[in-house]
Amino acid sequence: MSRYHLAQLNIASMKEPLESPGMADFVANLERINALAESSPGFVWRLQDEAGDATAIRPFGEQVLVNLSLWQDVESLGDYVYKSAHTEMLKRRNEWFSRLGEAHMVLWWVPAGHLPDVQEAAERLRLLRGSGPTAQAFSFRERFAAPVA
Repeated sequence: MSRYHLAQLNIASMKEPLESPGMADFVANLERINALAESSPGFVWRLQDEAGDATAIRPFGEQVLVNLSLWQDVESLGDYVYKSAHTEMLKRRNEWFSRLGEAHMVLWWVPAGHLPDVQEAAERLRLLRGSGPTAQAFSFRERFAAPVA
């Protein structure tokens, strides 16, 4: 078993308020997609609020949703994101979310047992945006291996 887990942060800027009719299909699928993540091989943990999702947690602004989770490795996360029913949501993301002009997703390694908070995640996203991919903050496109113990 690895001594590290892969942390991921993904942010998305909503085109309309979460309660609007334009976001209804996205909201209707949240529970199903979150359950899919939790049942996926390699899933470890995800940030949740009292409602069971993270839609009320808005550290990047009122229109920006966050998704913060831990996985056993990059491959497990990649399989969930790109090879599961989650792809249905990816194909429709432009209906609900505006394109961001800079990185909106970041990956980094954390010691097993550590649960990152949104401040740590925001700092990793700032690192990626400011310095490009490094072992401290990277993306699917340019990956870094877990630290060697």
